[in-house]
Amino acid sequence: MMAPPAGPTPPEGLVPGLPGRYYTDEDHFARERRLVFARSWQCVDRAEALAEPGRFLVYPAGDDSVLVIRGKDDRLRAFHNVCRHRGARLCTEETGATGALGKSVRCMYHGWSYALDGRLTAAPNLADLPPGAREQLGLVPVRAQEWLGYLWVNLDGQAPPLPETAGRRAAAVLGSPAKLDRYGVGALRRASSITYDVAANWKVITENFMECYHCAPLHPQLTAVLPQFASGYGTMTGAAPDGAAFAAGRGYSLSGRAAGPRLPGLEPGDGQLHALVLYPTAFLVLTPDHVAVYRLNPVSAGRTTLVVDTMFAPGHAESDDFDPDDTISLRDLTVRQDIEAVERCQLGMRSSAYQGVLVPAEHAIIGFYRDVLGSLGEPLPPAYEHG
Repeated sequence: MMAPPAGPTPPEGLVPGLPGRYYTDEDHFARERRLVFARSWQCVDRAEALAEPGRFLVYPAGDDSVLVIRGKDDRLRAFHNVCRHRGARLCTEETGATGALGKSVRCMYHGWSYALDGRLTAAPNLADLPPGAREQLGLVPVRAQEWLGYLWVNLDGQAPPLPETAGRRAAAVLGSPAKLDRYGVGALRRASSITYDVAANWKVITENFMECYHCAPLHPQLTAVLPQFASGYGTMTGAAPDGAAFAAGRGYSLSGRAAGPRLPGLEPGDGQLHALVLYPTAFLVLTPDHVAVYRLNPVSAGRTTLVVDTMFAPGHAESDDFDPDDTISLRDLTVRQDIEAVERCQLGMRSSAYQGVLVPAEHAIIGFYRDVLGSLGEPLPPAYEHG
């Protein structure tokens, strides 16, 4: 394919952005579904959302629907949400409990039933089926893995294991794979989960997350309590500008106070705010007293579902006097400000006049462009070879 971007060469020091069609064209989005998302690990939900055997949730993965079930053996499994008989969708609710006493998944069309491990266990006139049919007509499995306390699924049987890829990305930002472990994300308790319907392409949201250039004009409340963000320099894909070190008792909140004590596994020097992009569907924000996870689910070229979870240490999060509202309110306000901005970008990207550029403070986004083009198998323009 022809290498992006199109358009005139920008002035020295500026880097051209991807062309508008990469954000607005539905045919291009269909390619991303096949070549980016279907081949990648997608972050579904916190494993604690399926705490009991028989609990399930349904995850929309493009044209595929993935059914995730907690088995009687306490194992989480994922399957294509499709009956093996005539293709009826098995579960239409977003979440719930399976069949009678949580023992099976039953298709409403002809009554085929499946055990929680995917085996075909019952069907009208089952004895009339040919030998071996019961064994061959179980639910089609989807690769599933728990990591950081979340369930992740992958539709591609060839993708490397999640910790191998995502863990390597995290270590590149934090400097050591052990540092992410010290936050104990898998043991944290979710205090808030907010879902946003964003009228913008998933890449616009990711690019916004990766840079601080917009923080001063767009986020006065954030920069009032964390003035390091006001400079416009630095990047949200590593330590925040100037390290964004939190003094004792200070934190990410409207008041500037931490919502709780430091996470128990942190070392004395772990006082910075770090942000990671786990390409392509998740972001992590690590602070001394809590962790936030942003989950993206692209719906179309111009629409994305964004879910933001905020989590704290289990002992503190479960105490009667715990009040995380100050922290949650700042994050919600900041996200809503970002959404207004990225939705305006999405509108502008449809214009025939659009050709964006990156200023030096935004050059971290070039790495994201390389990821996207690499997934699509497209040649890398010279402008994206460095940065």
